[in-house]
Parts: sequence; C-alpha cells; structure tokens
Amino acid sequence: MHLFLPARRQLGRLALVSALSSLFCHSALAAAPVTESPLVVRGDNIAVPHVERSAVIDGVLDDGIWDSATRVPLNYETRPRENVPPTVTTDAYLVEDGRTLYIAFVASDPRPEEIRAFMRGRDSAYADDFVGVTLDTFNDQRRAFEFFANPLGVQMDLINDDVNGNEDDSWNATWDSAGEIGEDGYVVEMAIPLNILRFQGGLKTQVWGVDLLRFRPRKDRERISNNPLDRDRSCYLCQLGKLEGFRSAEPGRNLEIVPTTTASRSESRDPEAGEDWQNGDGNTEMGVDMRWGISANSTLNATLNPDFSQVEADVAQLDVNTNFSLFYPERRPFFLDSADYFETFLPIVHTRNIGSPDYGVKFTSKADNNTTGVFVADDQQTNFVVPGVESSDIANYDSTSQNAVVRYRRDFGQGSTVGALVTSRSAEDYLNQVYGVDGKYRLNENDSLEAQLLASKSENPQQVQDDYELAATQSDTAGQLRYRHNSRNWSWKIAHQQFGKDFRSDLGFITQVGYQKSVAGLGHTWHGERDNWWNRIEMYGDWDITHDEDGRLLERELEGYVFLEGPLQLHVEFGGLTRVQDFAGELYDQQLLSLYSEFRPLPGLYFGAYTRVGDAIDYDNNRAGDMVQFDPKITWNIGRHLEARLRHNYRTLDVDGGRLFTANLTDLRLSYQFNNRSALRLTLQHADIERDLALYLDTEDLSQQNRSLGSQLLYSYKVNPQTVFFLGYSDQALDNDALDRMEKTDRSVFLKLSYAWLPD
Repeated sequence: MHLFLPARRQLGRLALVSALSSLFCHSALAAAPVTESPLVVRGDNIAVPHVERSAVIDGVLDDGIWDSATRVPLNYETRPRENVPPTVTTDAYLVEDGRTLYIAFVASDPRPEEIRAFMRGRDSAYADDFVGVTLDTFNDQRRAFEFFANPLGVQMDLINDDVNGNEDDSWNATWDSAGEIGEDGYVVEMAIPLNILRFQGGLKTQVWGVDLLRFRPRKDRERISNNPLDRDRSCYLCQLGKLEGFRSAEPGRNLEIVPTTTASRSESRDPEAGEDWQNGDGNTEMGVDMRWGISANSTLNATLNPDFSQVEADVAQLDVNTNFSLFYPERRPFFLDSADYFETFLPIVHTRNIGSPDYGVKFTSKADNNTTGVFVADDQQTNFVVPGVESSDIANYDSTSQNAVVRYRRDFGQGSTVGALVTSRSAEDYLNQVYGVDGKYRLNENDSLEAQLLASKSENPQQVQDDYELAATQSDTAGQLRYRHNSRNWSWKIAHQQFGKDFRSDLGFITQVGYQKSVAGLGHTWHGERDNWWNRIEMYGDWDITHDEDGRLLERELEGYVFLEGPLQLHVEFGGLTRVQDFAGELYDQQLLSLYSEFRPLPGLYFGAYTRVGDAIDYDNNRAGDMVQFDPKITWNIGRHLEARLRHNYRTLDVDGGRLFTANLTDLRLSYQFNNRSALRLTLQHADIERDLALYLDTEDLSQQNRSLGSQLLYSYKVNPQTVFFLGYSDQALDNDALDRMEKTDRSVFLKLSYAWLPD
C-alpha cells in the first residue's frame, strides 16, 4: 500500500486520528523474538523459514515459532522525507508453516502515549498507526495483495492494481490479526493463509515482491519501509524487494460455502393521500455462495438466490441542478471478489447495474502472463444508463436480462499489457454488446502510453424507444489515447477521448457520449527537507477542449491549482478555472474559484471542507447563475470505541430575479465498536431543498420545499467477512408543499445471517 499519491486522491480515504494512552500493565514488546533471528541485508531476497508449528495470534510474541523467524528491519522513511533513517525502530519477523505466512511487527515508540489506535470497522483505520505488508505473489509488478492492521488488530486489506493505478479496499479476505500496546510501543501479529492468495503453483520455491510498511501519524504522516522508494520512478510494485520460500507450496482446493438467510418485514403509506400504514408481507429467503480455488491461480465463484440487499446505507448525494447520473459504488461480495480482473481504463464494467440477480457464476485466472475473467448473471429488473451529449437518464426495462463479461489481458515487458473485453446484456427485444481492445506500453520508468478502442451495438425494445427517443438499433465506437510522464519533480500528460453519439455500455458507467475531447496538463512538485515547515508543494494545471460530432464547441477550459502539504497533516488545495461551456445551444462564460483543506488539530479530531464559488448554469431553465458550494466534514473519536462522522453539502444558485434554490444535505453516522467483531451504528440522512417556483419556467413535479429524513439502526457481528449477523431497522420520512409536517412513508426491520463453511 503506497498511500503516497497526491493527497487530493486520498482525501476521501483517510479517517480521523487520535492519541491513545498505554492501557496495559505489561509491555508487549518484552515478548519480542530474540535478536539472534536471521537478519536479511537489503538487496538479498528475504528468506522465509519453514517450521512445523503454528502460532496463537494474540499480539504477544511468546510462541516458539518466532525464534525461527527472519528479522527484517524497516530502515527507510520514504514519506514525507525521502529515504532517510526513520526516527523510530521497527522490525518485522516472517515465518511460514506450509499453510500460513506469519508476520509480526515490533514497532517501538519513545512516546507510546501518542500511539493512535481506535476500535473501528474493517478498512477504516487508515488514519491510525498501522503496519502491514504488500505481496506481489506473481512477482510480475502488476498486481499485489495488501494486508494491514492497527495496534488493536483492526484489519485493512486491499488489492493494488499498478497497471491502472488503483488501490481497492472493497476486497475482503479471511485472515487473522491481533495487536498489543505496551510501554515501549506496540506489537502486531498476522496470520495470512496461503489459500486466500493467488500465486504460480508447481514451483519448488516461490519468489514474491514484498514491501513491509509502518505508518506513523503525528505532526506528519510518516511512511516507513524496508525498501527505499525512488520518486523518479512512476511505478510502485517495480520497487519492491523479494521474498523467497514456501517450497512446493500449493494452496489446496480452498473451498468455501456460505449459506445465507435473510428476513425482512416492511410497511409503507402515502401521507399525501391520508393512507394508514399498509402491512407488507414478511419475506424470508435463503441462498448460497460458493468460492472454489480450483488451483493456485484459478478461482470459481457461484451464487444461487443471492442476498444483494444493501445492509449499510450509501453516502447520501445531492441530486439538484445535475444533468448526469450519480455514481454509487459496488458493495456486494460476489461482484467485489476479483473485480480488478475486469477493470479497464474506461468504466465499461460497473456491476451495480445488475440490481436483482437470481444466480451468478464467475471464473478468474492468472497463469504466467495471462489474466482471464468471465462472469455471467441474470437480472430480474433491467436498468441501465442512457447517455447523451448534455445529460443522461436511467432506463427501466421490465424484463429479465442475461448478463455476461469476458476479459483477457496479456502482460509483457516491464509493466506493459494488451487486453480485450466483451460485455453483453440481453433480454426479449433488447440487446447491448460492447467489444474492445486496450493496452498500456511503458516506454521507460517515467513514460507510458495507454489506449483503448471500443465498439457497441444495441437493440432497443419499443418501450425504451418511446421513453427515451432512441432508434430501434444503435451502433457506434469510442476510444481513448493517453500519454503520461511522471518523474520526481515533473508530470505531464496529453490525452484524447472520443465517444460516438450512439455508443452505449449498459453494463458500465458511461454517462456522456457524442463528443471528442483533448487534454494537455503539466505539473511541478517541490519536496521539503526535514527542517522545512512544509512537506510538499505542487503546482499543476491543464487545458482541454471538447466538441460534439458536428464540430460544435461544447467546452473549452483552462484550470490551475496549488497544493500544499504541511504540519498537523495539513492538506490545502487552492485554484480556479475559466471556461466556455455550451448548453442547449447557448454559450456561457464561467469563472470559478475553489479551496479544499483538511487537517487534524487534535488527536481524534479531523476537519475537512471543500468550497467552490463562481459562475454556473441553471440546467432547468437554461440560463446563467452564480453558485456557492460548501461541503464540510468532521470526524471525531470520542474515546476508543465511539466515533461520529458528519458530512454536509450546501448549495445555492442565484439567477436574475433572486435565489433559485438552497439545498442542504446532512449525513450523520454514530458508531460504537464494541470490539473487532461487534458494532452498533446509527445513520441519519436529512435533505432540505427550498425553491423559488416563481423563477422556474416549468414547475410540474416541483415543490417549493422538499425535505426528507432517512434513519437506520444497524447491529453487526462479524466473525469474518463471510460469517456475519446483521439486525437492523430503517425508516423514511418526507415533507413537501402538500404536507404540513414531516411524515413517515416507509419503515422496515431486517435480519441477515450467513456462515462460511470451509470443508476439509
């Protein structure tokens, strides 16, 4: 996990931080392995010893297995300083027993009372102290597994896709971790089963890329590693050290069967019509998921009558004065497993489009330089994005569809790839298919060329033709070409995109078509020294121009920004843009300024805010306006177990005649994490939109005031990512011009129980 990308890419992923006093009466570090363990010098492969015994994962290194472990010191601070000796000592210990890789971290700290660690949910402790490992198990510098844990054992696991430049923490594996804070620092133990990893089978000895990491947030957020990091190289996995061992390792059949039971009961009413509550029928369903590791590098997933209900509420988004569809991420386990196998440079596969499947089958494989992914699933309700030049819609076709994706990629050279993709969605009188090829050629360690070419064909049923004014058949092409340069101090890019007006990707998330866009961008970075008060300053900007297929100007834009990283984990980004934008045949001149800032003034307290002011377009009435956007967010750890997260969105738009609308959206989440398995969460989402109807040309379906309030109370108990218990209640209320107060419209209770059965 490099987590050293420009902060503007990470801001949504960093949680709050806090100080934690030493609460244990004994020192966990006192039970560290003996220092006579083999020491591996950097530059040599890290030899992982094999033993015939296991360890109890409890955060205390008193098992005999650690006497045989290889010791690896973490001797480099790579962020914010550049490959300097760290201010604290960290040692990692590695050993394996043929079925499990054991890793322990002994993280010394001269001020243990400042160690930041909280009980949190999975994949949410990125702002804490934490340690972990990156494993490139195919040693091909393209894809890696990442495992991290904070000093209390809270887990984070990710897939690092170095080809597309993504780190995805939606992948959840079953492994074990524990931590203990002592008088001199903390210890974390990890047990990573080999059968959750993919690697080349049939080898006498495995050689994997490895990065052992410690993150230490204080005034700065220090990244400490066993490997130096060359900032003049644009790849991460190509800089990993090597781990060697696991003689004749095979992960076995790795069979996991997960039966699931869900039960719910809902009630609804229409308060505008004066209805009483209508009792909904109780609903109980059973399903089963299966995951089979056919070999060391091939996996088969299958699901029957799956439960794809959204247990946890999405982060609320404002849908006012927008002309393109909002994006919501995938959260369902069947689709998340090995999702990176289907990724390309453009979002051609977005499985959340498959809303209500009865079955699904997925096969993924990585053999030598070849990566293959195939999945098929049905969908009882077919919904898809209908893209356009200036706006998009969501089509609802009441028919069961069959959905399939085939993805193949061939790796060659140092970080280069070539691949192909086919997607298909079909139902009675309906078809959408996309065919494409893509590739990335890495010219050297700083420069790369990426390309993707796509073609689609669609057959639209009469209902879709009538509702969205589409032809009976459509076919078109799309593509992207991009050249990028990234070095220590300079970055630049040139890119071109083109989407035909009849191109559709109904299994993806393409919201705009019928345009061609060219972009050129340039950036420069200054890196601070240890005696500087700042850590990094970056200036960057780009120019782009967009035309429709007839050559009509849609947008011409010039923007520039300055980014600063400083004390108290301060991130500030200030900039602006000037552009000409066309909408409905009118050209609008726009100038906007924006400011993003975030910092942590106290341990356990985080503030962030995004502000944007300037010219805007009133899309409902096709005229110019002045907009204000203010999006603050606060996270506060109230003690070790209780966390409060508050997000707010504020929007105004002023036009000739007055204020068109004021919109407020609040998302509040209170979580009490009893331990690493058990938690209680309250979610409240409140929206309030006030409009001046006298300023609208068309007031049909509009109210002067629209308010809504959604709430959810959820208890969860998770033994592992697949063995879970959920019990919850949710309701929804609204208020508009037809009502004189907030009235509840829906309420439900629900239960979910699943159990991961692992046959011997």
